[in-house]
Amino acid sequence: MATRVLQDLGVSPGLAVGTAVWLRRASAEIPVRTLAEAEVAGEQARFRQAVAEAEAEIGALRKRVAKDVGEAEAQVFDAHLAFLGDPAYTGEIERKIVADRVNAEAACRDVTEATRAMLASLPDEYLAARADDICDVGSRLLRLLQGVAGVDFANLPEQAVVVADELVPSDLSGLPKQVVGFVVARGSKTAHTAILARTMRLPAVYGLGDAMEAIADGQLLVVDGDTGFVMVDPSTNEVEKARQARQVQAEAQARAEARAHESAVTRDGRRIEVFANVGKPEDADAAVAAGADGVGLFRTEFLYFDNDHWPTEEEQYEAYRRVLEAFGEKPVIIRTLDIGGDKQLPYAQLPVEENPFLGLRGIRYCLAEPDVFRTQLRALLRASVHGTLWVMFPMVENVSEFRAAKEWVARCKKELEDEGVAVREDIPLGIMVETPAAALTADVLAREVDFFSIGTNDLTQYTLAADRGNTDVASLYDPLHPAVLRLIRMTCVAAEQVGIPVGMCGEMAGDAELTELLVGLGLQELSMSSAFVPLVKERVRGVDTRMARAKADAAAAAESPEAVRAKLAAVDGAGTAGEPL
Repeated sequence: MATRVLQDLGVSPGLAVGTAVWLRRASAEIPVRTLAEAEVAGEQARFRQAVAEAEAEIGALRKRVAKDVGEAEAQVFDAHLAFLGDPAYTGEIERKIVADRVNAEAACRDVTEATRAMLASLPDEYLAARADDICDVGSRLLRLLQGVAGVDFANLPEQAVVVADELVPSDLSGLPKQVVGFVVARGSKTAHTAILARTMRLPAVYGLGDAMEAIADGQLLVVDGDTGFVMVDPSTNEVEKARQARQVQAEAQARAEARAHESAVTRDGRRIEVFANVGKPEDADAAVAAGADGVGLFRTEFLYFDNDHWPTEEEQYEAYRRVLEAFGEKPVIIRTLDIGGDKQLPYAQLPVEENPFLGLRGIRYCLAEPDVFRTQLRALLRASVHGTLWVMFPMVENVSEFRAAKEWVARCKKELEDEGVAVREDIPLGIMVETPAAALTADVLAREVDFFSIGTNDLTQYTLAADRGNTDVASLYDPLHPAVLRLIRMTCVAAEQVGIPVGMCGEMAGDAELTELLVGLGLQELSMSSAFVPLVKERVRGVDTRMARAKADAAAAAESPEAVRAKLAAVDGAGTAGEPL
C-alpha cells in the first residue's frame, strides 16, 4: 500500500513512529427536559453534587500531574477548579436551571458552549486557550451528571500514537508510557494539550480535520511535529529514516540541555538573550531550571481571571515579588494588564463592542481605567526592589499612549516615595510592537521607549487581517508572510539606530527552525516557553550573523510565505523545512 501523507500544524516538535489508536469517548445523548416547579430544587442539588465530584477528581488529577510531570504543568488544573467556582460559569448554569426550568445536562451543555465560544474568540492566545479548559470542565460535569465512564487508555500497543477529534488536558494527565505522539483534528499551538505535549516531549500534529478519515485504528504512522506531516502506512525505508532522524534529534536535545545554563553566543561573537515566557509565578522555577536568561513576558492576566474581584495591590505585589526574586539580577519583563474588548471579567464593567479586536484593550483600557492601572503600577514599583524589573505596555500604537503610561509610572513612583516606600531607580519602560502602526512608526517610538518586544501573534493577525482563531481563514494566518517579516526587520532597524534592545515574545521566537532567520532580522532577545530555551540557545551558537542576514534579506524579499519557506530551505541546504522525511 502506498504511503499517504497528511499535513497541517505541528504543535509539538519531534518525531514519533507508532500504531494509530483512536481515542473513543463514551457518550450519551444529552436529554432536554422541562422541569416541573417542584423538581427545580432537586435538579440544582444534583448539579451541585456533580460540581463537588468534579472538584474531587480534578484535585486528584492535579496531584498526579504535579508528581509525574511537574508543578508548572499541573497549574492547568487550577484553571479548571477556578471555573467550577466561577459564578459566571457554574452560577450561570444554576441560574439557567431555575430560570428556564431545564435539566442540569441541557443547562451545562448550553452554558459551556457559550463560554467556550467567547474564550475561543479572545485575541490573546494564552487566554483563548482556556476554551480547551472549559470544554474539559464541561465534559467532566456532563459525564458525572449522566453517569458515563471516562476515557480508557487500556490495552495500548507498545508504541501508540493517539488519534482524536480533540484532546483536553485531562486526557493527558494519566497517559501510559506506550503513548509516543498525537494526531488531532482540531486545536492550536497554544492549546493546553499542545503545551503539555511539548512539556512531555511528545510529538503532535493538530488541525487535520476531515483528513483524519484516512487514519484507521492499527495503521502505522510517522508523526513529524516540526513540519506537521503525518505519514499513514509508511514504507520500511521511511520508518527507518524517521527512527534515525529521531535519534539525531534526541542527541541534539541532550547536548542543548547539557549547555542550557551557558550563554547563547553566535559563531561570530554576538550574544542573544534567550528568555522565557511566564504565565504564573509558579512557572518561574521551571524557567530558571531551563536556563532562561530572564523573563521576556510575564503575563499578569492570571491575577484577574483567577479572581472573583479586582486583585489588590498587595495580592499583585506578592506575585511580582516572587518571580523577580526567582531571577535575581536577570531581567524580568512584566506586561501590564492586557484586557478589554471581548475579554470579559465577571466583576468588570467592560463595554460590548462590535469589533473587540480593534476596541478598548491593552494600554487603551488601562488608560481609560486609571484606578485599575494605578493599583497595578504601584504593586510593580513596590516589587521592583526584589529584582530587575522591566515594565512593558501592550497594544501601544502611538507615542502619546506611551507618554501617558510613562506619566502614570512617574506619578505612582512619587506617591510611593512620599509614603517612604523604596522603589528601584532604573526601571526600563518599553512597549509591545503588535500593530502595523507601531512597527511602521518604530523610528518615532524608539526615541521614547527603553526597549521593544515584538508580539508576533497579534502583529501577524493585524497585518494580514486574518483572525488566528477563525478556521475559515486560518490558512492566511502565517507569521512567515513577507509583510510580517518586513515589519519585524523595520522595528529592529529602528531600535538599532537609537541603541535600544529589541526582543520577540510571540510564538515564532520558540521555533528553533526560525532562530537563524530571527537573528538575521536583527532580534537581540528571544522569549519562549521554558521547554524550548535549551534548543534555541544551541541553535544560536551555530549561527553566523552575516549568513543569517543574507537569509533574512532573501526571506523578506520573497513574494509569499511559501516562497519564504523555499528560500529558507535553499539557504539551509536541507529539505526539512517543507518536506516529509
